[in-house]
Amino acid sequence: MDLKDKKVLVVGLARTGVAAVRFLAGRGARVKVSDAKPAGELGAALKALGGLPVEWELGGHTLPTFLKADLIVVSPGVPMDVEPLAKARAEGIPVMSEVELASRFLRRPLIAITGTNGKTTTTTLIGEMLRACGKSAFVGGNIGNPLIEYVATPQKEEWVVAEISSFQLEGTLKFRPKISALLNITEDHLDRYPNFQEYIRAKGMIFQNQDREDWAVLNADDPLTFQFAHRVECQVILFSAQRPVPVGSFLEKGGISFQGADGKKTRFSLERLKIRGAHNLENLMAAITACMICGCPPEALQGVIDEFPGLEHRLEWVRDMDGVTFFNDSKGTNVGAVVKSLVSFQRPILLIAGGRDKGGDYGPLKRLIAERVKGMALIGEAKEGMDGALGGLTETVKVDTLEDAVHWAFSKAVPGDVVLLSPACSSFDMFENYQERGKRFKSIVYGLEGHEFTGPR
Repeated sequence: MDLKDKKVLVVGLARTGVAAVRFLAGRGARVKVSDAKPAGELGAALKALGGLPVEWELGGHTLPTFLKADLIVVSPGVPMDVEPLAKARAEGIPVMSEVELASRFLRRPLIAITGTNGKTTTTTLIGEMLRACGKSAFVGGNIGNPLIEYVATPQKEEWVVAEISSFQLEGTLKFRPKISALLNITEDHLDRYPNFQEYIRAKGMIFQNQDREDWAVLNADDPLTFQFAHRVECQVILFSAQRPVPVGSFLEKGGISFQGADGKKTRFSLERLKIRGAHNLENLMAAITACMICGCPPEALQGVIDEFPGLEHRLEWVRDMDGVTFFNDSKGTNVGAVVKSLVSFQRPILLIAGGRDKGGDYGPLKRLIAERVKGMALIGEAKEGMDGALGGLTETVKVDTLEDAVHWAFSKAVPGDVVLLSPACSSFDMFENYQERGKRFKSIVYGLEGHEFTGPR
């Protein structure tokens, strides 16, 4: 793909947009940036691109800017259906995501992981397992470094492992992983998609260019994921927590078994497993399956299974105090993630939830809250709606701050209980991102000194 002297418009100037501008300028493209935010809100990004020959359109998008481009590269945070993009596509101007652009220059086999929940853990696990096997790997995409940054390097690694979001997949045309993994699909981002089917369609785009030389790793227990087993052109390999599968990974008592196409079975022990939760067993099976396709020796994978500590903000143990255990699940930004977290505990739960609603249905939480949650503190923009949907199922309070929520939950807890932050919502009403929310939760928990609470009852 020759970019020299091409007029390329980059839409959206978050981290991915900055990386795309640098790459394009380095390839000799004539780069222009369009961002809805004014310059005053883009200081760090503008500083990072200082000195590059870039034109700017800030504080809004204008149609002529889009129609004059030879190519448009869209950052994940920008919806693909905004009017200037739609009109540019109608004029035949190529519109693509950063991962699509990067894939045109990728010289190493790609393992791409998507799904509503578990992407980051599974991507990280696969990277750790490949490295434990002596195979060098770049790990990034929707986590860490954007894929476009990697293709600007010498690409010395043997494998590229990338978390890929539905937003990134929307803008793919020829994107083709060697191994793709679809972990699960539950309602999410319905504040961006017109309906759930469009979200499912976006997830399925990860398979659109794969053929019989490629692989799809699918969750056999998730009907919305498993449906692609009969639609894709590539080789399908499964994982299941509920039953043995003919080829792939499945749970057996005390371990995970992988069965190859030749019928040979390899068993992995879970006796020393540090991470907890049903969702993490699924993530492990997906990672094992992908790495067995890559030819990794089982003993190296077992070492990672034994030692992997889990990720910050995803069912992360924070502290035990007065017999009460605190867990930070700030990355649980949708209903499906919270379901996985709630089923991970057999002890009574004090749940802290809320934030900015993403348009999903809270219905799947009802039975679990009624059965497992002894009290619930709701925060953020969604607290009224969540109270209406779930508040009658357990003792519930609506509070103004995360501090109030933590103190209320601790005041209601007795030894043996769990205080769990698992919001089912995005963080953007009160925090910069889920990481900031999780760090604030941990800071509050570390500051607790006893059962005292003076806020709302």
